[in-house]
Amino acid sequence: MAIPSSVLAAGWIPFVVVLVLTLLFSAIYIRYYMSKYDSELSTTLTAIIALSITLLTSDLVPVDIFLVSFMKNSNGTFKDWASDNSTRSSLEDTVLYAYYSLYGIICFCFFILLPFMYFFYEEKDENSTCKSRCCSGLKYLIVFIIIAVALLLIGAFVPTKSAPNSNSTDWQKVEALFEGLGSNGGQDAISFVISVFSLLGMLGLVTYTAYGMSALPMELMTGKGSAKRERMTVQHRREANRSRREAIHDKYFGEGSRGSTRARQREAGLEEEDRLMARQERHLQEQERSWCQKCLMLLRPFEIVLGVVCFLLGLLIFISLLLTNIDKAMHSLGYKFGFALPTRHLPNPVDIVLVFTQKVFPLDYILMTGIIVYFVLCSMTGVRRIGIWFLWIRMYKVRPRRTVPQGLLMFCMILMFLVLAINVIVYELTPQYSSFGSQHYLKTVTRGNMTTQSLEPCTTEVSSDECTITRMALLLTRFFYKMWFFGAAYYCCTWAFLAIFLIGFIVTVVRGRRSAIQGEVDKDDFEESDEELLHA
Repeated sequence: MAIPSSVLAAGWIPFVVVLVLTLLFSAIYIRYYMSKYDSELSTTLTAIIALSITLLTSDLVPVDIFLVSFMKNSNGTFKDWASDNSTRSSLEDTVLYAYYSLYGIICFCFFILLPFMYFFYEEKDENSTCKSRCCSGLKYLIVFIIIAVALLLIGAFVPTKSAPNSNSTDWQKVEALFEGLGSNGGQDAISFVISVFSLLGMLGLVTYTAYGMSALPMELMTGKGSAKRERMTVQHRREANRSRREAIHDKYFGEGSRGSTRARQREAGLEEEDRLMARQERHLQEQERSWCQKCLMLLRPFEIVLGVVCFLLGLLIFISLLLTNIDKAMHSLGYKFGFALPTRHLPNPVDIVLVFTQKVFPLDYILMTGIIVYFVLCSMTGVRRIGIWFLWIRMYKVRPRRTVPQGLLMFCMILMFLVLAINVIVYELTPQYSSFGSQHYLKTVTRGNMTTQSLEPCTTEVSSDECTITRMALLLTRFFYKMWFFGAAYYCCTWAFLAIFLIGFIVTVVRGRRSAIQGEVDKDDFEESDEELLHA
């Protein structure tokens, strides 16, 4: 039976709407952080495209969950149009191809587009030509292509765990889950590359997103400090600084004396501090006179309410992840199966709420999209607050109207890693909902001459003839089995995520309110950039 157009419309129209909103958001976000005095159209467009593709990968997850849930009635039977297994398979294959297409584009961005544009901009100077810049970009690109080929070959040919014997106990536990285990080398290669990226993203999730989940609600609730009060404080500090400079000058530079080297260094340091405070004072004065800031004060109550909501959501996510990890530690199939959890034993608040709200379409769709957006915003907040680092070296800062093109490209690359990891953490957060949505099945129990039926939630222990698993969950869990290391690593990273969340919350509370001009003035900024921004 053909798939009704109403089903396709209900699943894909919201995705198209989200697609348009994602493009608008990416364009506005990149333009907001792009440097006003150091930018190029090619890098700006590349950053917008990369960020949009990254976000679309997570936007597909709610569509995947909706489609498998919509196949069944509330009594556990398949709807007429979904009663044929081939119809269900064709629908899910469409989603699977969409995942592979987006993942393929992400690999292209990782290994070709972003590296090329990064080095293409690096070669920009007064004497360079477009041809010379392209040649330099291609020269560096060869290294990334070699890495890509190596990863694909490893994924295609590295020995993985083969399907177990159908009579073994292990196979009985995961028979439905790995029924389609026999994938070809190409699928294994892509799965391996995406798993490597997701693992790197989990490390970023532990660093950036965990801290962002603590920082974002506190930023909204506490708000910014008073520009007037900060300006008065800066003025007092400048006066004290001026007094110290005069004292040093009178003591070491009187009667034509050049003073000692140490005295000259101290005086130069105080002069540098005075220039920094002068710039801070100029920005604070602009904040005081800004009508936009005065109008935003009217929205302050809504900002506080939004901060409270974000804090409660973050706390709920923390509790749900904690309970899921404890459940896995007690009842999962072990590290050799990537800590796969066939049946949930401990309650999971987020999972329960999403399954329950699916009875009122599209409430669960909106909530799931909201959770993903929350993770993305927390990730962006974490990157903005921490910056882009390579080991102990700070490479770039992400600041409004101050981020250089190379920093934007690196920012998009980090967000790609993070969003891939968000797909994993969403599965860890809502294992039941992410795998089966609100699907139930009729469980038949025979005792003696009596046969009873009960409505039970779908699990991985149930045959695929009774329940349909989402493609996202299938991609994750199937590869967890074939290469258990990734599933075990994700599980350990989730514990680290919970720990960093608590530490980040303590750090955020101790730091207190943000400066009214946070991110606008720094020691290594150029004076010219201040003038351009203040008069833009």
